[in-house]
Amino acid sequence: MIRHCVFVKFRPDVGSNERADIYADLAALVGQIDGLISAEFGPNVSPEGLGQGFNDGFTMDLTDEAARDAYLEHPAHKAAGSRLVAALEGGTGGLIVFDLKLG
Repeated sequence: MIRHCVFVKFRPDVGSNERADIYADLAALVGQIDGLISAEFGPNVSPEGLGQGFNDGFTMDLTDEAARDAYLEHPAHKAAGSRLVAALEGGTGGLIVFDLKLG
C-alpha cells in the first residue's frame, strides 16, 4: 500500500469553508479512482512546533504504486489538485508531497 501524504500552506484569504470544499473535492475521488482506498484531512495538531507553516494536510491510501501512478494522471485528480494549488501560498511552493510504502 502507498500512503500519499500532502502538507499544505493555504493563503491567508482562504477561509475554512473554502478549505472544506477543497477537501470535499479530494475526498470525492475515493470511489472514482480505482485503487484509491481512503482519504483523511485535517490541521496539524503537533505540539512540537516544527510544521514550518504547513498547518494543514491530508493522506490518501492507495493499493499500490500502479494505483498511485494512475491516480496522479487521472483527470478528476488533476482538477481537484489544481483547485488546491490555486489556494496555496506560492502555488506548488505551498505544498509538500511525500509517499510512504507500507507493508
